[in-house]
Amino acid sequence: MDETQAFTTARRGLLGSALIGVLAAGLAGPAQAATRAVDAPTQHIDVGGRKLAYRSIGTGQPLVLCTRFRGTIDDWDPLFLDSLAGQGFQVITFDYSGLGFSTGEPTLNPFAWAKDAGDLIAALKLPSVVLLGWSLGGIAAQAALSIFPDKISHLVLVGATPPGPVVKLAEPLFYEAAARENDFEDEVILFFEPNAPASRAAARASHDRIAARKGERAPAVPYKWAAQNLGDKPKANPFPAPPILAILKSTTIPILHIGGDHDLICPIENWYALNDQLPTLQLLTYPNAGHGPQHQHPVSSAAHIATFVKVRD
Repeated sequence: MDETQAFTTARRGLLGSALIGVLAAGLAGPAQAATRAVDAPTQHIDVGGRKLAYRSIGTGQPLVLCTRFRGTIDDWDPLFLDSLAGQGFQVITFDYSGLGFSTGEPTLNPFAWAKDAGDLIAALKLPSVVLLGWSLGGIAAQAALSIFPDKISHLVLVGATPPGPVVKLAEPLFYEAAARENDFEDEVILFFEPNAPASRAAARASHDRIAARKGERAPAVPYKWAAQNLGDKPKANPFPAPPILAILKSTTIPILHIGGDHDLICPIENWYALNDQLPTLQLLTYPNAGHGPQHQHPVSSAAHIATFVKVRD
């Protein structure tokens, strides 16, 4: 039974009333809180002369998600979001300034993205959040530690790179695939493990879940514009930010990194190289997985995040 089937079975009550109770705790409540990710309405809030678009599902501890390079509010797997909501989180996704449904000046600067996240958290009057960042959004989430650490209770990074020189470079294939208009095969290359049949099957299932949203969908990030800001080859120091590395070495905020064992752009080896230097870091690595492990394993990733937050709270 794959993760999608397990989730469906649980919701039908075949895995026991205890699990149903956990899911109900996150999905019950007001009409908006009960909305599935695939149906969640897009909302807008005025912040600093721009409108930030966001969606919110579930109730409980706020969990704000910073998306990836070329990502929008519609590039998260709905099963991952629903599973997080089922674990007792208020799950908030949003578009960065000038991208997707948000207005303002577009940029790929992760510090500007971190500011977007901080402005949204302040505008929604959230006292403290679990901040999750995927890929370039993971760099933004790390930058957020230098901007508003008092608002972050836990930091969750997915397929991200740490600050400073790396021990393993990214693969050139990522730069080729990320700089063009993507088809399904590109999605497999970029976010999954092409050589693993189970990962390919998970890629198809995730693709179909993401495509299931009908009606309003955020405009795609222009790939030519994004490619101009990406560069064309791997970098020995992709995130040159010594002050952020110093913060990671001294922070008391719990940090979880979820990665795949074959990540083209953010090799997991670079986190293991820092394992004895980052006192609050936990590492979760999925086998036969790539740059989007939370889409290959949406239910278990959500469960790991919930356990991490509850145990380290």
